[in-house]
Amino acid sequence: MPRFDLPLEELRVYRPRVVEPSDFDDFWAQTISEARAADWAPRVTRVESVLTSVEVNDVEFAGFGGDPIRAWYLVPSNSVGRLPTVVEFNGYGGGRGLPHERLAWVSAGYAYLFMDTRGQGSTWGSGGDTPDPHGAGVSAPGYLTRGIESPDTYYYRRVFTDAVRAVDAVRAFDRVDPDRIAVAGGSQGGGIALAVAGLQAGLVAAMPDVPFLSHFGRAVGFTDRDPYQEVVRYLAVHRDAVERTFTTLSYFDGVNFAKRSTAPALFSVALLDPICPPSTVFAASNAYAGGADVEVYPFNEHDGGGGPHWQWQAAWLADRIEKR
Repeated sequence: MPRFDLPLEELRVYRPRVVEPSDFDDFWAQTISEARAADWAPRVTRVESVLTSVEVNDVEFAGFGGDPIRAWYLVPSNSVGRLPTVVEFNGYGGGRGLPHERLAWVSAGYAYLFMDTRGQGSTWGSGGDTPDPHGAGVSAPGYLTRGIESPDTYYYRRVFTDAVRAVDAVRAFDRVDPDRIAVAGGSQGGGIALAVAGLQAGLVAAMPDVPFLSHFGRAVGFTDRDPYQEVVRYLAVHRDAVERTFTTLSYFDGVNFAKRSTAPALFSVALLDPICPPSTVFAASNAYAGGADVEVYPFNEHDGGGGPHWQWQAAWLADRIEKR
């Protein structure tokens, strides 16, 4: 695919004006407070596994509204004491899958929690286990316009809250060092990690790869790929809902979370990415208040650098852990 976005020298200084609601902080403070008030003790169940070097645990914790959210929690078998920990979020449409598919971070010596995304898990991969029991109004197929009539009912209000609560839950685990927790994810998972970085204090690092859910004002209509095209299809039918739709999306824009971040971040961006265009990623990384490194892949699309990038992530995170 040919390059279609701004030149790299312009991307590195790209700081667009992104709409920020006046009650953004109040909205999220109330949302997280209400979720924490509906807390219950996480359920951690040891799972017998053929993985001899990894302890596998099936977890349920209280997410948005106290809803049970599933996750895998993996710990190196022979480790002792409290460990640095990575909490990871998944890409669009995927579920938590199976434990053996998630061995990289635990093999590197970290405790590791991989969160199931509510209502997803039937598009690719090995499936998900977490329903989304909340209804929504009319929407285009997919998740991006579910409940978009209002920030209160929007699907990603629940997902972002689940992710914040995942960090809350893992902080209490006896094998986790609560002061050395990093969040990570690619595409949708990167967008979720970016939201957590803006909502959760005390993280050691954030690693959003080619993050989705940033700079909606540019992404919607700029790329012809899903998931952003879900909003285009929705608005092509609901012609009078443009202002309302973008008002809702402004409460969930990664750029607004980036401005509130405190932990250092490592982003990846691919200059041929047609799904999360480079300018939308740089809009977030350039606004990132906690300090951001950006690894640029000039000839990649939506893979965020793939396996080689994970190696760079692991070295980068180890350095941040050592400095903590």
